[in-house]
Amino acid sequence: MPPSEVRIWGLEGMPEINPGDNLCETILAALRQRSGTTDTEAPRRQVDSSDAWVRPGSILVVAQKVVSKAEGRLVDLETVRPSVQAQEWASRHDKDPRMVEAVLRETKRVVRMDRGVLISETHHGFVCANAGVDASNAPKGTVVLLPEDPDRSARELRSDLEEALKVELAVIISDTFGRPWRQGLTNVALGVAGLAPLVDYRGKVDFYGRPLRATVLAVADELAAAAELVMGKTLGIPVVVIEGFQYQPGSGSGRELIRSQEDDLFR
Repeated sequence: MPPSEVRIWGLEGMPEINPGDNLCETILAALRQRSGTTDTEAPRRQVDSSDAWVRPGSILVVAQKVVSKAEGRLVDLETVRPSVQAQEWASRHDKDPRMVEAVLRETKRVVRMDRGVLISETHHGFVCANAGVDASNAPKGTVVLLPEDPDRSARELRSDLEEALKVELAVIISDTFGRPWRQGLTNVALGVAGLAPLVDYRGKVDFYGRPLRATVLAVADELAAAAELVMGKTLGIPVVVIEGFQYQPGSGSGRELIRSQEDDLFR
């Protein structure tokens, strides 16, 4: 595949993920089904051919929701006892106080509570709506929390997949966030393994020979957003494979994408 071409395809056939499920084995089963083989042993070795399960150097973008479900990051709202703060906020804005309490428990710092919107900084350092707590695509009466450590989740899944597939890969755990000053949602990278999440162009020159002084691209976020075009919200495709992107291999981390307090002009 030429450097100017990238291929993105969704892994269909993934079942509903439940707590305790082996996510690697589930992905392998879907890949096996896609390849049209019933072989349960190690996958095909002709990794450079067009019928390889996953090409070397591919990036797997995995929706946070299935990672959280496999890790048991579900909360039954019937077990949640709302605090006074949660009850007051819920009453003012017609919210479920148990949901509000679940959000507050995942919150390190409340960034803004206004007009029925709760923006939180999570214990990971992410700033997002409702601390990432979500009731969509969750069993009735439950909410899904973010993984405790998305980078660890990405590293472990990458290790398991590489062992099984016998190819080098990168893994991104993605989720959908809103953006200040921009309408609409987009996917971002929460956890990263196997690639540098940022590409620093500072010190290089542009097309006209001018030096770049501030350009650092969040390629992991760009890859997560591109994967969402195939993943969708209602298509039931929580795993996407990106082929042909020339990334910088490395022991990258999603935490590198979080702006430090010292550099945050709005904190």
